[in-house]
Amino acid sequence: MLMRAMLEQLTALAGQGPVALARVVDTTGPGPREAGAAMIVTRSGEVVGSLSGGCIEAAVVETARQVLATGQAVTDRFGYADGDGLAVGLTCGGEMEVFVEQVGPEHLPLLSELHRRITEGSPVALATRLDATAEWKLSHTGTTEPWHGVDRDVLALLAAGHSGVVGADECEADASPRPRVFVQVFATPARMILAGANDFVRALSRTGRQLGYRVTVVDARETFATPARFPSAHEVVVDWPHRYLRTEHEAGRIDGRTVVCVLTHDTKFDVPTIVAALSITEIAFVGALGSRRTHAERTDRLRAAGVTESSLARLKSPLGLDLNARTPDETAISIAAQILADRGNASARPLDRTDGPIHR
Repeated sequence: MLMRAMLEQLTALAGQGPVALARVVDTTGPGPREAGAAMIVTRSGEVVGSLSGGCIEAAVVETARQVLATGQAVTDRFGYADGDGLAVGLTCGGEMEVFVEQVGPEHLPLLSELHRRITEGSPVALATRLDATAEWKLSHTGTTEPWHGVDRDVLALLAAGHSGVVGADECEADASPRPRVFVQVFATPARMILAGANDFVRALSRTGRQLGYRVTVVDARETFATPARFPSAHEVVVDWPHRYLRTEHEAGRIDGRTVVCVLTHDTKFDVPTIVAALSITEIAFVGALGSRRTHAERTDRLRAAGVTESSLARLKSPLGLDLNARTPDETAISIAAQILADRGNASARPLDRTDGPIHR
């Protein structure tokens, strides 16, 4: 069960005395739960929620008893275990890291603030140090105070709507060590809308999902726009991309984190789609794939369609960084790298040709 769904229960139980909160903080390979899945264990042995559907719960309950006895947080790691054997682990073949900490009345003000922001629909992230202290920090848009050198990483995950682990043992020579921190984000993921239904879209949908985006593939051709052809996409929509963008905008489902990439290679699709995307000022990134000649011809058509020079300046075309990419997968990396650099106000230059902190 995700922590969002059991937040009220956690608050009520913690108000009565310390409980153990176990959360999945990292996974590798196939697994029954995603990061953020949570389970509560009380001093009396009551268990609320689950982490794996039964594979590791008994072991986590034992760890929870230890945490309640000592007050010190503990990290458990589980790997593959043969279903016919005696070892505790996951039969699905994946790996899972579980962090177990004590939560008590002292956490109530922060839990109350977390609940309030979630109820209001305001994006918020709960950052937790993955060490014995299990220190908490609540971050939201506009948070500026530094926190163990990972505050900007926390806000980056919040902006993407994606939970994950930040921080590392290594740090810049003139900086303090950065602890490992689990960032649990309570927000809708940022969207990546891909216009087209080809191999480049398939590759970029896979890369976009790995980066934490909610990926939508949209194309008017029903034969090509099928979930089977784009298994990594969260949804595949059969519609004219420009009409879909306007509908989503009117419904309030496009915001300042939305990325739109036009990969159609067809004027009757890409020109109306780019016109629609550039007309929606909230969209964070608008890109279009194509050669320099295609870009020049398309720009003339966009001007003829009434797109202003200031709007054209927002268009990233030809799309992608100069990686000499040729295959769809290489091109997807090129495009994703440009999106990351653009959204992070980074130079996209090789690190060995820059100076200053790597993590800014």
